[in-house]
Amino acid sequence: MKRTFLFLLWMTVCVPSLWAQTSHRDSVLAQAKYLKSIYKTDEAIEMLSALVNPQMLDEQVFAELADCHFQSGDYETAAGTYFLLSSRIPGNVLYKIRQMQIYSRLKAWPLSIQAGREVLQIDTIPAVLGVIGDSFRQMEQGDSALWYYRRSLAYKPMNEAVLSKAVNVLLSADQYDEAVAITEPFLAEDPDNTTIAPLKGLALYLKGNYKEAVKVFQRQEEIGNDTYPIHYYLGQSFWHENVTYRAEQELLAAWQIDSSDVNLAYSIAAVKAEALRLFEDDVKVWLDKAMDMLQPDPVMMSRIHQQYGVGYFRRQDSWDQAIEHYKEAYRYNPKNISALSTIGYCYEYNKDYKNALEWYEKYMKVARPGSSGYNFVKKSIEQIKGELFMEE
Repeated sequence: MKRTFLFLLWMTVCVPSLWAQTSHRDSVLAQAKYLKSIYKTDEAIEMLSALVNPQMLDEQVFAELADCHFQSGDYETAAGTYFLLSSRIPGNVLYKIRQMQIYSRLKAWPLSIQAGREVLQIDTIPAVLGVIGDSFRQMEQGDSALWYYRRSLAYKPMNEAVLSKAVNVLLSADQYDEAVAITEPFLAEDPDNTTIAPLKGLALYLKGNYKEAVKVFQRQEEIGNDTYPIHYYLGQSFWHENVTYRAEQELLAAWQIDSSDVNLAYSIAAVKAEALRLFEDDVKVWLDKAMDMLQPDPVMMSRIHQQYGVGYFRRQDSWDQAIEHYKEAYRYNPKNISALSTIGYCYEYNKDYKNALEWYEKYMKVARPGSSGYNFVKKSIEQIKGELFMEE
């Protein structure tokens, strides 16, 4: 009788209290979820924090808190909360995925990789394989990145984003044949894809297969891919194939899209020079553009001055200008020893034999004996010495 009375007393006093607590908790949780959904995360966090009980882990409350911190960009707090949840409930894939995402956003690549691998121990998710690949790529570990990208593509072969990253890893490692090969299954299904097809074209271009590169880039133009890389690499490919008029067209089209690349300005000047366009009217204006844009780069400066020199040299009435530019070309790139002999030749043609002899002798000190340039200059020196003897 006494036990029955105590049970009835507990039902009368305690059960309503527990029910009230549960009802309050559910109400607060629902309100916090609503606030989170309308991006009032600070208010949601404040409400949820009031529900935290140090004596027990309420999974729903902590999960909502972690998601609020994640949504608000407080990744470190979110990471700590998800770590706690994952430790208590190790089989929950979502918590580990969130950890991986957070570490990736914090650029904590090794931790992102570790969290991703923990996910893979529970379930093979292609997107997770891709994120692990991205982390390895950020750490400049291309082989590992490629391994995970390939695994992801094995599950989702038509994943354009992952495939493009894999191709770029191969391109950066100069593995051009592999880069072409990895695009083939995708392009068999989607041959005109405007992301993957240009990457294949770039791989062909970089490996020196310019004819096939032209085919790829021309097809992209035909379907309306009017972008800078298409025109630029199509122009460069035509240039390598000695189709200078088409190279000029495409490079100029690229310039209309982006006029910030000094290499493009130089390429246009060089193509025009090869097409024997007028130096002052057509070539020099582009060399001037390149010179104005140029950041201090000795190799590029040497190439530009060399092209200036070629232009003035061909005119055969501007020897002084040609000489100055060849001198600058040599100053920027002392390995360009042919500039020395060309300077000597300009002086010789201008009948300034003393300076011609000086520059020819500079060339002879660094030229390879027996080479065609060496033999040419050797004969020129003999002739110049004869001219100087006659002048005396």
